[in-house]
Amino acid sequence: MQFFDTHAHIGLIYDDPIEQFRVIQQAKQAGVTRIVSINNSLHDFKKEYKILSSKKEIYHAVGVAPSEVTSPGADWIHTIEESAKLPNVVAIGETGLDYYKQYGDKRSQIELFITQLELAQKFELPVIIHNRDAGKDIFEILQDRLPEKGAIFHCYSEDAPYAKKCLDAGMNVYFSFAGNLTYRNARNLHETVLNIPLDRILLETESPFMIPAEFREKKRTMPAYLPSTARFLAEMLETDLEKLSAQLWTNSCKVFNLPEE
Repeated sequence: MQFFDTHAHIGLIYDDPIEQFRVIQQAKQAGVTRIVSINNSLHDFKKEYKILSSKKEIYHAVGVAPSEVTSPGADWIHTIEESAKLPNVVAIGETGLDYYKQYGDKRSQIELFITQLELAQKFELPVIIHNRDAGKDIFEILQDRLPEKGAIFHCYSEDAPYAKKCLDAGMNVYFSFAGNLTYRNARNLHETVLNIPLDRILLETESPFMIPAEFREKKRTMPAYLPSTARFLAEMLETDLEKLSAQLWTNSCKVFNLPEE
């Protein structure tokens, strides 16, 4: 049984490369054999890619998160274009809209997001979407600009009707659930997983955030904790864990255009 962590901020768990390698090793021992490394800024992407590029089981997304809208970096578009060609870079992101924290202004966030959707289309990559209190605008933008390779709603936070609306609109989108799926009060997430096709579900840890309920006493989430969320999901869907993990693996490899073996 193997698991794919589709979203982990490895560089935020530990800054020390040796500790980062230890995190990857612990994940492997827990059956988490592939991880997508996520960064919010291009500065952090360059740093983490350099550290982790020797690890063939680690894949990378490159992009500028809404939190960086006021300082995406000099020549940031060119940086993404060059980085998208690097080995093991499998997605653009994370990008999206965050109206909760009010980074910059809405117009600037939307422009940053749309440019990265266009880059994802250009490089034939999926896009990893950060959505916080911005579901309406994201839906409207994706209706016209969804890249051909699709999108992942990371750390999904909307509800079942929103997911259904996206799928009914014919969008090639996946819904990725983090450790907060295991929280008793996360009814919107529970209803969503019960009402969307299994082949559209992904799991992530969002390390070091979103600690699964089983590990609530820990300081930070690790990729090794992903099976805990998978077990919860299997119970919720009343399905066999091994069967579920195989489907999640297939889904993850498909969206990132990777071989299953």
